[in-house]
Amino acid sequence: MLIYIARRLALAASVVLVTLVATFVLFYAGPADPAQSLCGELRCDQAKLVEIRKSLHLDRPIAVQFSEYFTGLFVGRDVIDGGTTKRCTAPCLGYSFRSHRDVKTEVFSRFPTTAALALMSMVVFLSIGITTGVYAARRRGTKTDRTVVGVSQVVGAIPFYIVALLFALYLTRLNSILPRAAAFSDGIGPWLVGMIAPAIILGLVYATTYVRYTRAQMVDTLSQDYVRTARSKGISTTTVTYKHALRGALSPVLTILGLDMAGLLSGTLITESIFELDGMGRLAIVSLGQDDLPIIMGTVLMSAVIVVLMNLLVDVLYSAIDPRVRLA
Repeated sequence: MLIYIARRLALAASVVLVTLVATFVLFYAGPADPAQSLCGELRCDQAKLVEIRKSLHLDRPIAVQFSEYFTGLFVGRDVIDGGTTKRCTAPCLGYSFRSHRDVKTEVFSRFPTTAALALMSMVVFLSIGITTGVYAARRRGTKTDRTVVGVSQVVGAIPFYIVALLFALYLTRLNSILPRAAAFSDGIGPWLVGMIAPAIILGLVYATTYVRYTRAQMVDTLSQDYVRTARSKGISTTTVTYKHALRGALSPVLTILGLDMAGLLSGTLITESIFELDGMGRLAIVSLGQDDLPIIMGTVLMSAVIVVLMNLLVDVLYSAIDPRVRLA
């Protein structure tokens, strides 16, 4: 097990490194020019534009910029921000071109909102998806089964942003049936309550996938020999379904859960923007529009780490959930 985890961690580190290099080259060597964007706001001339590029270190060769950035992740570095030299401690992600705040502070201050939204929506879609999927599988071929599958397919086919917009418009803004988003500074209670609406809509939409996958896996598992053996021993249907069959059916569902949670923890861009949540997704969208490259790099790097760690966690949990799976 330890050897397997060590190998996967090494692979994860390589994935993060490739993502870091690709993102850095894409944004810092691409057509976006943060200096021109900032200069446009200040109505400055060519000399001022050159000065801004120099202050942002954008006048240096791309290889030098990446070397400094990469080294700063491990040992920190000195960053010139607004004409002032600042010490950026490891892992140094730089300073925002706009707010002049430490990128770590900007990203990490938004992550609790994104994480809380992801966990709350996970409770919703797992509760609805798995329960409904098992219910439909036990009634395979009946009208109930066909209705559940049909509804999940119809709801899953509707573009998410349309559902989210309608949900936000009629339930939080026009009618105030559900509370609107609140800042963390308003108190943890209002902050959490303000995420009920986006968590419900995310949970309902994601649940459609879990209904279909859980049903399909349960139909296959309920026909396995070990399930029939358990039934022949006189074990109750409920015990056979939830203790034996469901455990064997959860492995594929766990894979989807790992990918979905990685995406949710990386930032739900549409949901956070529609419901005005101050999370990582909304931070990334705003920074992209402002050519704030350090913030963009910070959010991408954070997302890459989350994705690889969630995949590693899923692989390790396989053996715990399904005894038939052994990690070589």
